[in-house]
Amino acid sequence: MTSKQPALILASGGFNGKLAKTAFGLIRSSERFQIVGVLDPEQAGQEAGRIVDGKDRGIGIYASVAEAYAQAEITPEVAIIGVAIAGGKLNDNLRCAVTEALRQGLMIVNGLHSWLAEDPEIVALAQHYGGSLLDLRKPRSREQLRFWCGGILDVKAPRIVVMGTDCALGKRTTARWLRDACQAEGIKTELIYTGQTGWMQSAHDYGFILDATPNDFVSGELEGAIMRCDHELAPQLILIEGQSALRNPSGPCGAEFLLSAQAKGVILQHAPARELYKTTDRPWPMADIADDIKIIQLYGSEVLAVTLNADGIAIEYREGVRVELEQRLGLPVFLPLEQGVSNILSLMRDFVAREVQP
Repeated sequence: MTSKQPALILASGGFNGKLAKTAFGLIRSSERFQIVGVLDPEQAGQEAGRIVDGKDRGIGIYASVAEAYAQAEITPEVAIIGVAIAGGKLNDNLRCAVTEALRQGLMIVNGLHSWLAEDPEIVALAQHYGGSLLDLRKPRSREQLRFWCGGILDVKAPRIVVMGTDCALGKRTTARWLRDACQAEGIKTELIYTGQTGWMQSAHDYGFILDATPNDFVSGELEGAIMRCDHELAPQLILIEGQSALRNPSGPCGAEFLLSAQAKGVILQHAPARELYKTTDRPWPMADIADDIKIIQLYGSEVLAVTLNADGIAIEYREGVRVELEQRLGLPVFLPLEQGVSNILSLMRDFVAREVQP
């Protein structure tokens, strides 16, 4: 990919840490899109980066698509739905934003579970104004999917997966930070995306969208992405973006990475202050992270380090929580947001050295 498409993020009424996980990720970084603005009338006039992590990136927040067109330094070509909505359907605010963007002839990139291409009103607007629709969670046809074949056993690059003890912990962000840090230190590292935001941030197509893939083909699609990456780019290390969690009852996930991808190394993301799994209805207590580590070990993989999402913990107590957990688990524990990921690299180097030995 030689150039980024300028994109406007649609986040009407939802540009916050709870709903705008996709938007926040794209504000932090994207190799596929150049983010030129955010649409959210409630926060119009502010700078998006400051809301995400306090860093000014010169990305304005606008009250309307027309305002973004008039004021943004670069005219957007794409509008990305950047918020998660309960039920995965467009609410009234987002529908208005999408229709306004289509009237400008933009392509709409949609990561929601509902498909815009099946909405007659949206389709008609796209056709009339010359816009287009990309539904990332629309499954590919059977002919385009592959079964697991065992070719993963011939992959040369060692694999590390960034897993979590729950959903929405920052697994993808930590994985990208680790990839960037490895590359900066001369370790040729690639990241396999497994979600729609991962695709939006990636400069390549080594990956797939796990929750838009029929279950029979998940292992094969994961294997295929890794095999292509290994064959075409010959990296020294492959990182994999994890999804959900081993024991979240609303969508357990993880065995695919440990078995089908043969990821023998794990970075485990954890939120010590979180008491309940993120589920849709009934409360479900979080399991002990020590038990998750045992499960990973039973699959034949090794937890190299634990990384913490410190939401809900006062800043002055975070280091103490880190030290206490490190002592209890007997594993290195890090605070990537507060302290960076450079100290994890030596563990990853050692892992790669062990894995590539004949």
